[in-house]
Amino acid sequence: MDRLPSGSDVVDGQPVAAVDMVAALTAAQFVFEDGATQSFTAAGRTTYVENGVPSDGEWSVAGDGSFASFWPPAYRATYAVRWIVADGARVGVGFTDTRSGAHYAGRYR
Repeated sequence: MDRLPSGSDVVDGQPVAAVDMVAALTAAQFVFEDGATQSFTAAGRTTYVENGVPSDGEWSVAGDGSFASFWPPAYRATYAVRWIVADGARVGVGFTDTRSGAHYAGRYR
């Protein structure tokens, strides 16, 4: 995960800056609490795998730093993204749906 922004100035729960979003999302595959995984590419593609079944989508960063995802044919969502930090190291990010408030914690694999 050497592609993550360097420095120890990030604390748990701090928003991921828009300028750091690509590095934060593409550093490694994410594993969620339910065992699902998700991978992101710098080209704006994502694959989510739940119970062995993959689904492909697209993602982007809005000007305000929020994370937007699109899952064909019509599902769209916007998330606030915050660092998960443990023992001074970035170990993942949390996604909070800006409409529903649902939260998903993804830890780097």
